Amino acid sequence: MIRPDLSLPIPENIEAAHFIGIGGSGMSGLARMYLERGIRVSGSDRTDSPALRDLAALGATVHVGHDAANLGDDVDTVVHTGAIWPENPEFVLAKERGLHVIHRSQALHWLIGGRRLVSVAGAHGKTTSTGMIVTALRALDADPTFVNGGVIAQLGVSSGSGSDDLVVIEADESDGTFLLYDTAVALITNVDPDHLDHWGSREAFYEAFARFGNRAREAVVISSDDAGARVVAEQLTHPRVVTFGEAADATVRVTDIRTDGPVAFSITHEGATVAGRLPVPGAHNAVNAAGAVAVLLTLGFELEPVVRAVEEFAGTVRRFELHGTERGVSVYDDYAHHPTEVAAALSAARTVVGGGRIIAIQQPHTYSRTQEMYREFAEVLEQYADHTVMLDVYGAREDPVPGVTGELVSGAFADPAHVHYVPDWQAAADYTATIARDGDYVVTLGCGNVNLIIPQVLDALGRTAESGAARADAGE
Repeated sequence: MIRPDLSLPIPENIEAAHFIGIGGSGMSGLARMYLERGIRVSGSDRTDSPALRDLAALGATVHVGHDAANLGDDVDTVVHTGAIWPENPEFVLAKERGLHVIHRSQALHWLIGGRRLVSVAGAHGKTTSTGMIVTALRALDADPTFVNGGVIAQLGVSSGSGSDDLVVIEADESDGTFLLYDTAVALITNVDPDHLDHWGSREAFYEAFARFGNRAREAVVISSDDAGARVVAEQLTHPRVVTFGEAADATVRVTDIRTDGPVAFSITHEGATVAGRLPVPGAHNAVNAAGAVAVLLTLGFELEPVVRAVEEFAGTVRRFELHGTERGVSVYDDYAHHPTEVAAALSAARTVVGGGRIIAIQQPHTYSRTQEMYREFAEVLEQYADHTVMLDVYGAREDPVPGVTGELVSGAFADPAHVHYVPDWQAAADYTATIARDGDYVVTLGCGNVNLIIPQVLDALGRTAESGAARADAGE
């Protein structure tokens, strides 16, 4: 892993940029925008993906696998993520050539320039909130530039170049790069402590969010409900703090949340109340909508048209996304990779599953988070899912830690009948198919590559008849 060195100079002009790790959601979005600016783009990633093929179709030169030969002679700037290692051959060669080597956050900073920036940060909900703001702005006839951490469903992309002076981004708190940007309006969705391997302590994590909010030029919008956000709010000295949530004293208050299907709610601001409805489920999305509404009000729009515009949001890819139904069993995918996110995702599933059960397929993400939070993962999975199929840890940028596996999480369940640890993916898919029945939801959870198991699950469902004995083993 390479920690970003934000002290490195950002070039004034970029003509040819090479992206190491170009297939990631954030990096592919950046690369797309560089292409839209007329910049020659090349890049590499460990594996082939639709993102690589889409970029190639747009004119980028892409490579599968990392090799020094991938770095063209015309490249003047190399963009990298923190997930690569210092020994990456393209990274090493770029340093040897004396090229500009910048972190992806600096590459985004270069794109933003001096435009009016909305930065969305938080431990959870920032991709959805960013998508809501962008969707609503377009419905309000604005044309913002945007960079999101996930594909916005109705737009089909995670980034886009607009004609307005307004830019909306998902800002990353995991490595401190959200402090790089010259933000006009800061949205803090919540401050549930995470990424403590970088920050070292909860206090440092809170202080970073306070700095992020206080540096905003126009306003800081922050949750009134989240415990961590309340700690941060006490440290805010900004002259314009706008709160949102269910709290009675919230500046933008959400009430009357109804989750029997697509979530419905009411938004109140300065004595006026407007009812709204989203096509996506979950009470947490009503709260996300309140945050998006608060940002849009801060930008100068009126309450009624803002709520109508936010209603058009149809979700983001890998956020409770339906991939298929086989034998009456619906298979969803969700990016949730923190206990709070898992609880929110499964709670949303519970509101729409009806009489069916929820079978979670969980892939813990990173050894450090799993080691820190395995008990919390077990608790929320046991509480919100009827049964959990536990995979092994997706290490991402980290080396394995002895004893930290999916079995660590499954072993923390109070009732072992509610969980089954299956490190082999095909065996996990087959086992899921034997316990699933008509009306159930299978939900894959994690921000690694757990979504790639879905075709195996759907295939296994198609091949496997229901097994009463297996369902009994699942705790029925």
